[in-house]
Amino acid sequence: MYYNNNTLLYLDGKFVKANESKIDLYSQTLHYGYGVFEGIRAYATEEGTKVFKVKEHYERLKKSCELVNIPFNSSVEELVDATYELLQKNNLTDAYVRPLVFCDPNMSLHRPNNVSIMICAWEWGAYLGDKQLRLTVSSYCRPHPRSIKIEAKVCGHYVNSILATTEAKDNGFDEALLLDSDGYLAEGPGANLFFEKEGVLYTPQLGNILPGITRATVLELAEKLGIEVKQGLFQPETLWNADSAFYCGTAAEVIGIESVDDKKFPKDWNDSLGKKIQEKYSQLVRETATTFSTK
Repeated sequence: MYYNNNTLLYLDGKFVKANESKIDLYSQTLHYGYGVFEGIRAYATEEGTKVFKVKEHYERLKKSCELVNIPFNSSVEELVDATYELLQKNNLTDAYVRPLVFCDPNMSLHRPNNVSIMICAWEWGAYLGDKQLRLTVSSYCRPHPRSIKIEAKVCGHYVNSILATTEAKDNGFDEALLLDSDGYLAEGPGANLFFEKEGVLYTPQLGNILPGITRATVLELAEKLGIEVKQGLFQPETLWNADSAFYCGTAAEVIGIESVDDKKFPKDWNDSLGKKIQEKYSQLVRETATTFSTK
């Protein structure tokens, strides 16, 4: 699904075959989830492949490492160049790119001495599909911000996301919606939440959620479209009374939400602010000349 006998990946400065690459079974990342990663998308345009906000993603990768005391020895510029070269070597245009910083063998609970960085890529459609989602409020909450570095994209944090998504799908829903530890609206397992009420967009404030790069892009698009956005702490009842809602994320892009626990939103998706954002986002990431492109 992700690679074949000819697929190359980038590993510590070299391009090597994916099926010949190895990781040490004593890696601290494998045993404790002590590693960081990113999710990045590349899009085909008339001027060739463009990797959307690639610099911002690698800057966040670096910041995630700093937050959890993982050494980061690569430059952002080096990784940006490696990403474009990797896509070219694998003949990929529309693709999902996954950088991963993983640790050397270490069975202790102390910071690693050495790490490796890997970048792989594969063709991947819309992560959550292209239909509106049926959500359920998860029995799992997002981790408390004092228990982890909530703004870091750390491998082990995503056990929480796996549990929530699995529970939702086992109960017949498309995806989960998580609250924070105080019962306020937080986010999806891999996407940020926005909802609309009387012509205004609302989204949970930073502090208990991952500061998504797509979320930031939605805020930029809303400003350009003249849409008012309010960020804050919102009780679940605020969402129940909303007109419409959507998730956004690099993998999910922008996708409408049909219902939460089978309560449908009253506004038709095609008439919603989310639909306008979805269309503008799709145009933006495929523009041939964009302020967000670094190449």
